[in-house]
Amino acid sequence: MHKLLKDSPGEKIMLLGNEAIARGAVEAGVAFATTYPGTPSSEVSLNLFQMSRESDLYFEYSTNEKVALEVAAAAANSGLRTFCMMKHVGLNVAADPLMTLAYIGVTAGMVILTADDPAMFSSQNEQDNRYYAKFGHFPMFEPSCVAEAKDMIKEAFELSETLKQPVILRTTTRINHSNAFVTFGDIKERQTNGRFERNPMRCVTVPAVARRLHVKLLERMDKAAGMSEASAFNFVTGQGVWGVVANGVSYHYALDAVKDLGIESKVKILRPGFSNPMPKDKIKDFLSGCEKVLVIEEGEPFMEEAIKAFAQEAGLVIPIQGKTDTLFTSLGEFHPAMVRENIAAFFGIDFTPAPKIDTSDIPEIANRPPNLCSGCSHRATFYAIKKAAQGMDVIHPSDIGCYTLGFMPPLSIGDFVICMGGSVSTSCGFSKATDQKVVSVIGDSTFFHSGITGLVNAVFNRHNFTLVILENGITAMTGHQPHPGVDMELMGMDGYGRVNIENLVKALGVEHVSVIKPFKVKKSIETLKEAMAFDGVSVVISQEPCILWAKSIKLKKPRAFEVTDKCTDHKECINGIACPSFYIEEGRVKIDADTCVGCALCAQICPENAIRPLK
Repeated sequence: MHKLLKDSPGEKIMLLGNEAIARGAVEAGVAFATTYPGTPSSEVSLNLFQMSRESDLYFEYSTNEKVALEVAAAAANSGLRTFCMMKHVGLNVAADPLMTLAYIGVTAGMVILTADDPAMFSSQNEQDNRYYAKFGHFPMFEPSCVAEAKDMIKEAFELSETLKQPVILRTTTRINHSNAFVTFGDIKERQTNGRFERNPMRCVTVPAVARRLHVKLLERMDKAAGMSEASAFNFVTGQGVWGVVANGVSYHYALDAVKDLGIESKVKILRPGFSNPMPKDKIKDFLSGCEKVLVIEEGEPFMEEAIKAFAQEAGLVIPIQGKTDTLFTSLGEFHPAMVRENIAAFFGIDFTPAPKIDTSDIPEIANRPPNLCSGCSHRATFYAIKKAAQGMDVIHPSDIGCYTLGFMPPLSIGDFVICMGGSVSTSCGFSKATDQKVVSVIGDSTFFHSGITGLVNAVFNRHNFTLVILENGITAMTGHQPHPGVDMELMGMDGYGRVNIENLVKALGVEHVSVIKPFKVKKSIETLKEAMAFDGVSVVISQEPCILWAKSIKLKKPRAFEVTDKCTDHKECINGIACPSFYIEEGRVKIDADTCVGCALCAQICPENAIRPLK
């Protein structure tokens, strides 16, 4: 049995934050869950997917976040407790249905997880999704620790069911990927068989209906505001005339800082956990006893702006600061030392930070830039694209996935990246706006996610570019989740369909479609040249499984290669493909037999034929 399905109230177990969230959803009686995987939320999905194989919980990896939210909206309006999860930029994709779903509401509890990524550990931006809650009129919870995340999602389901309104649970990477002990609670019985009751005057948002729904939405949020005032997740600790308001992990940094600085008797801390609607009266009451207030929040000044407005309403003239040139930034993650130093500076505490350790006598750690895995088929595809396009003035729009790393030298395939599916649509623009040749790349999961519509646009408007679809058979970057093109039987699962990319592309009207096996280098280069010479939209599908995925399911058996004495030190292998299995020892190129998987790309490009399988 999956550890998160155990019906053992009172048991304490060490869990990852994302595991705690998944357990909280199970305890809340979630019956229906949807997602498109995205770090830092991916492990929530993984655990629910695994549990669905052992229970009556329905779970699906949807085509994209918009689809995931629309599927979940239908389930939540059929009486099923529903959970939809995604990373922060995924909510951008889902924003269209999100804003109108707020009007319609739900008939059963529905929680939408947005996992924000301050410092952009695995993202293209660090947007602050708290504004979606305010923008769309959604109640929102923000946990400060792993254990609280489990409890908060249960409360979020209850609140959603009470208000008949979806609730947002906003986490950050530090919560998602921390470990802590969590105490199991009772598991609520799941209601898995729903029924939709027709009600067009609530569910069909033509203008006449939507106008009335907007009134009801604001009434629900007024009710939520009262509940926020009374919520146990909005609390004050300590006493004093110096005020600190802190959310998320910053709350614990603030607690530690106040203790370290020895100012417990002077400081009180307000922690908003039910943070939209903000508890206006509680905040005004908090401010009324303060001489000055420091707001500590990662991201944008979401709380700071609201608190200053509440102070003005209450006629309070006190210093309230947070985001300034000398205090907190809107960039990246906070850390305990930063919070401690800024609290000391704001409140005028005589504080000398601990001296930094002198590391001047320690050699610098060698820089290790991110790289594609040893044996990654994308490397072979990029090499072939580069050789096929040699001598041309080429733009290479790229997309979101492992293959984004192809922008790094020496492969240098990736000139423009903005969002999922953007490689195809931007190729349309580049091909019309310039005379340069456009050769773009997109992964298979990303193509299904949001690349298809761009290709439809290209066919209709007769654009001129080559799109290379990297079909590696899995959603690789976020941890090997399935997508509509995956052969699920390889995962030991039946009952799924499979969409053939080649057939789909041809059905869209693309006239020049070809398939390559990228480790057949010479043939791949020839095929790519033909595609690039075509006048119009051409698509090349590069088929080779993700090497890590293939190894995990015993689809590939690694075999190491070695550099023989024939090598005359051209270093084409290193300078051309930069496989991480290569290293130089005593001036000679070597291959690490422990990491080499035997893709033979290097052997095919070596001018001396000096690379052979290790006997």
